[in-house]
Amino acid sequence: MNKNLDLFLTFMKIGAFTFGGGYAMLPLIQSEVEHHGWLTQAEVVDFIAVSESTPGPLAINMATFVGIRTGGVFGAVCATLGVVLPSFAIILIVAKFYEKFHKSRAVDGVMYGLRPAVIGLSGAAFLSVGMTVFFPNGLKNSVFSGAGFWLSLGIFALGAVLAFKKLHPIAIIGVSAVIGIIAGYALGL
Repeated sequence: MNKNLDLFLTFMKIGAFTFGGGYAMLPLIQSEVEHHGWLTQAEVVDFIAVSESTPGPLAINMATFVGIRTGGVFGAVCATLGVVLPSFAIILIVAKFYEKFHKSRAVDGVMYGLRPAVIGLSGAAFLSVGMTVFFPNGLKNSVFSGAGFWLSLGIFALGAVLAFKKLHPIAIIGVSAVIGIIAGYALGL
């Protein structure tokens, strides 16, 4: 199959079968890009960091980055269109019929059922990314003796504290990046 068509169809499947936004899409994005050999698990985490640090929705940024890496500019266009088109079509249909069905018990039931699934998918993405960041070579005792683990844990804890203190997310990203750069040079990471 043509690489760009494969990018389009893969990201169209991701866009069509995940609900709840970017974080809920992460498990499927990770599974698909690793299955196709487009990215390794560590590269997925790096792409998530870049996608979260740049303007725009996570899934669109991920699709664009994977597409450009895999198929150049045209690959980026194909992957991005693929992830966007299902949502665009669905929202047009929902908008058309919303007034008629927004008080329906069936629609309420669907929405009630989707909420925990979205939380579960977001939690799975959090755990998957966390395992890759903190335990890139698996859960071994040697991980705890490495500076990278403690640095990552410290940045995570600092980010969590700053987020609970309502520091602006851009400031948290900036502080984390500066700490990572300094530590990377100092520790040779």
